[in-house]
Amino acid sequence: MSPRRVRACLLAGALLGFLTGLAACESAVERQRVTLCRRAVPALAPTETDLAVLRAGAGPAPDTVRVDYRVGSRPRWALCRFNAGAELLGITTDQGHLNGAALYLLKRYYLDTPDAEASDPARADGAR
Repeated sequence: MSPRRVRACLLAGALLGFLTGLAACESAVERQRVTLCRRAVPALAPTETDLAVLRAGAGPAPDTVRVDYRVGSRPRWALCRFNAGAELLGITTDQGHLNGAALYLLKRYYLDTPDAEASDPARADGAR
């Protein structure tokens, strides 16, 4: 095999490795986003209600995640907006937009706590 062909194969392999790594990183960021948005739902829903997540995934715009859920028999949704990473920038629900103070309190005093993890509607044991 010629040195030129070897160099082309090495370059193609390096490019493939880079793109695979980039895709894995994107998947990790997307998983973080979905988890954060889903964990915000119990704080947005009325307390002492039957809450079930119906769907959680990419939203309609870039850097957004939409969570469709049910409270009792009523369908609801939350749309979370993120920066290029996994920093939560805003939440809009079927009830309206979360203002800056409410978003700050949610992020600072709830989302990073064990309570948010324990109340995650996607927990396998179904605890809320």
